[in-house]
Amino acid sequence: MTEVAYISIGSNLNNPYQQVKSAIDKLKIADNIYIEAISDWYLSDPVGPKNQSRYVNGVIKISTRLSPNQLLKKLHEIEDAHGRIRNVRWGPRTLDLDILLYGSRMMNTKKLTIPHPEMKIRNFVLTPLADIEPDLVLPDGSILSSLLKNNQLKEIVPILPGDVIEKIG
Repeated sequence: MTEVAYISIGSNLNNPYQQVKSAIDKLKIADNIYIEAISDWYLSDPVGPKNQSRYVNGVIKISTRLSPNQLLKKLHEIEDAHGRIRNVRWGPRTLDLDILLYGSRMMNTKKLTIPHPEMKIRNFVLTPLADIEPDLVLPDGSILSSLLKNNQLKEIVPILPGDVIEKIG
């Protein structure tokens, strides 16, 4: 059975624009993952340690036949191929791929929580998600447009087309 999922993508190390583009290229050729839409791209301040560069962030919509855990495994493989090191919580990252939503599923295991537990408080997730699905209703009934309208979250900066040498996606 095919499910729709939303994946956040971010990077702030080793040419972040190239990192996110390369990750999308890898997802395009991955078995049982089909990219349906790619959001605009944004710059955001880091969560956690402040002595790091700003992030390039976006969201992709996919359809997949993979289970949530299989999808997570594939995303970790792509992160690892990009040199992702997992030693500092919210530390700098060559690549960060997170499952935000997977159909209408809600789950909470040691390895994976869906919907992503912090997505409602992260403007760098909500805004690109709204680029793709402005009328989205989350599995708990929250309305994306209302979350954005009522948020007091950190500002993010749109990356204008001229700011990126090559279109990402």
